[in-house]
Amino acid sequence: MPHKAPTIVREIMSRDCYRVSGNTSVTTLVKGLALHRLPGAPVVDDRDHLIGFISEQDVLGKVLESAYLNDEPPLVKELMRHEVLSVPATKSITDLAQEMLGTKPKVYPVVEQERLVGIVTRRDVLSAILRMRGTH
Repeated sequence: MPHKAPTIVREIMSRDCYRVSGNTSVTTLVKGLALHRLPGAPVVDDRDHLIGFISEQDVLGKVLESAYLNDEPPLVKELMRHEVLSVPATKSITDLAQEMLGTKPKVYPVVEQERLVGIVTRRDVLSAILRMRGTH
């Protein structure tokens, strides 16, 4: 029996996703992003509530500056973005694909009742749309 193609974000999101706290060092963040092959990560508080987002782009200039000045790299909370585009787990994949057109983020935190439950990437959405069309 063929598998039904996914239609909502919950069916394609990564549940066990990389996340950081505001007190994470930028050095640890960059290592984690490289390990997980992500361009950015959600920032959560101690109850896993989404409080921000930080990307490689957000830290690049500051890391360069701290290397040049021989300073300690800053903490995530000093550089993170507080305005985060997140999506509910019940959002339609095709609706999210429409929103991802243009210069929108490549990674969206998935939130239920203000808590981080996963992430969904542009690649996840693209793969799901191809599965919907029956062209795996």
